[in-house]
Amino acid sequence: MRIYGNRPIKTLAGQLTRPTTARVREALFNIWQQKLSGCRWLDLCAGNGSMGAEALCRGASLVIGIEQSGRAGEIIKENWRNLATSPQQFQVIRGDVLTKLATLAGKSFDLIYFDPPYESGLYLPVLTAISQFNLLDSLGEIAVEHNPKSWQAINLEGLTICRQKRYGNTTLTFYQKADVS
Repeated sequence: MRIYGNRPIKTLAGQLTRPTTARVREALFNIWQQKLSGCRWLDLCAGNGSMGAEALCRGASLVIGIEQSGRAGEIIKENWRNLATSPQQFQVIRGDVLTKLATLAGKSFDLIYFDPPYESGLYLPVLTAISQFNLLDSLGEIAVEHNPKSWQAINLEGLTICRQKRYGNTTLTFYQKADVS
């Protein structure tokens, strides 16, 4: 797999992770291009880490990824280590996304990317936890990748949908804090 600047990254063999398609990845980074330089990026259900890797390549100052698979986490660390430049920082947290979100309480992120397994049932619990732990900066955004046949996005307490984009069977739903106008 290749990311921004034609840089190769390692990926896991097999179907353990479902990488975001190049089309969706490119669309997201085009939408967020003005927000990337110096941003604090949180990658939830990081999979192969391509989204966080791309964020590093495009100037994010901090990238944190949460991934349940230990094998995937090691590959993400290796990829991000090879891409990060001084003074960029990154961290890969291994474990259940809901449990690990609590450990980030008190931190704030400009951009949060959330792409769980489509049938996981994680959408509402994770978005609720993000709001509860106040992880989204007041001007930040969350992008949630989902199949609209598997999950329908809704406004939540503390988070409101600001836009949706559809790419074939994949939808990106963007949230911001509800009090942002």
